[in-house]
Amino acid sequence: MRAVVHPEFGEPADVLTVEQRPVPTPGAGQVLVRTVLSPIHNHDLWTIRGTYGFKPELPAQSGTEALGVVEALGEGVSDLTVGQRVAGGTFGVWAEYYVADAAGLIPVPEAMPDESAAQLVSMPFSAISLLHSLDLHEGDWLIQNAANGAVGRMVAQLAAARGVNVVGLVRRAEGVEELRAQGIERIVATDADDWQDQVTAITGGAPIVAGVESVGGKAAADIVSTLAENGTLVVFGAMASPTMEIPSGAVIFKQVTVKGFWGSVVSRTMPAETKQQLFGELITRVLDGSLTLPVSDTFAFEDARDAVRASDTAGRVGKVLLRP
Repeated sequence: MRAVVHPEFGEPADVLTVEQRPVPTPGAGQVLVRTVLSPIHNHDLWTIRGTYGFKPELPAQSGTEALGVVEALGEGVSDLTVGQRVAGGTFGVWAEYYVADAAGLIPVPEAMPDESAAQLVSMPFSAISLLHSLDLHEGDWLIQNAANGAVGRMVAQLAAARGVNVVGLVRRAEGVEELRAQGIERIVATDADDWQDQVTAITGGAPIVAGVESVGGKAAADIVSTLAENGTLVVFGAMASPTMEIPSGAVIFKQVTVKGFWGSVVSRTMPAETKQQLFGELITRVLDGSLTLPVSDTFAFEDARDAVRASDTAGRVGKVLLRP
């Protein structure tokens, strides 16, 4: 079978290649899946660069999420059937076939398009798990930066469906119109001198109880500056800087709690009943249109280097997908 492989760590556009590899065999509790579509996530690119929290042995296949069709069942698998569409995956899904634990795969309803199903697990589940972890109530206010990123857009849509209010911060004025075109309002560009006044006008002075920080550097301080007393800052990413600049006074006198969120750990430790409930909500939101999962472009495996360049393009709306 063909697989997208990187023999060394480096820039994905420089090190990715397509190689022939044996078709894997499912073990007990596993299934063999034929890949249909797979999204390119930032954490996939960081893994290829060798800068993520997980480092595979080289040479390594790439990719972590896919939509596929069950081709064969391992011993003891009874809740999936051959020919069934499933979402989810494991490490190394940028291949014509991959083996995954049956328990980690999500059956896909017939009404869900392939392009949406391919993205169902990683980013949407991180977004809804993040909201779940914050225990926000209807009418509460949340603020987030990187609001025009994939997770930021999903958090805004999922929160709205739950009755939670969200203010989104972007770093450039153009981002406000980009999100408005997608039906997402309450966006403020921090390149405006009065951006904090704009936030206050949007909330009407109501307390902002939680903030999601995905940028790093001074952007973390911007989020903290808007939080109410006893607010919570959740560190989700580090898009621009690996360090955060947060004034200690703001943390002390507001008694702000700062904590991290890593989706893969949260998913692994979450009770099965809660996970099933959240996936059920995600599927409902996709099917009723309140959560949209746009696609920017689709590339063949052989064009993986072009695909990762497209994925890194600023202002891109929607995921870049790979297909065998």
